[in-house]
Amino acid sequence: MISAGDFRNGITLEIEGNVYQIVEFQHVKPGKGAAFVRTKIKNVMTGAVVERTFRPTEKFPSARIDRVDMQYLYEDGDLYNFMNMENYEQMALASDVIGDALKFVKENEVVKICSYNGKVFSVEPPLFVELEITNTEPGFKGDTAQGATKPATVETGATVYVPLFVDNGDKIKIDTRTGEYLSRV
Repeated sequence: MISAGDFRNGITLEIEGNVYQIVEFQHVKPGKGAAFVRTKIKNVMTGAVVERTFRPTEKFPSARIDRVDMQYLYEDGDLYNFMNMENYEQMALASDVIGDALKFVKENEVVKICSYNGKVFSVEPPLFVELEITNTEPGFKGDTAQGATKPATVETGATVYVPLFVDNGDKIKIDTRTGEYLSRV
């Protein structure tokens, strides 16, 4: 059990039958009245973020989220197939569970499958990926005071904004959390 006075960012809790992760917290001690904890919590199943306040003495059970490394095998219509690297068991997940998580992930790359009590709720891609540019316009130097960018399509089909000097066939490093270009490889 975790009391509200011990909240930290990233902790997962069970509150009223749902699993929440603490995004932000703040201990507030007003001049008049009792202290309280103001939080922003995210429902890990739905992704909804809610603001709530708690008394520092309230206690909640800790929720254990399982993160398993699995290899992304292939897409089959509306299903995405993964293989557990330890026991070679395969699992198929629907596209509504996946969302945009595999936008920058090629086949045979390792991702983390997040589940709670055996129910998979999300897929975490690697933080950084290296992909090849398949299509981009040629960049022209002009009167640009700042770093100019142009759209480029990578081998997974996603669009990334890259600097003007990047051409077709270049390998680039992408941050999957933001979808931003980091560097050429």
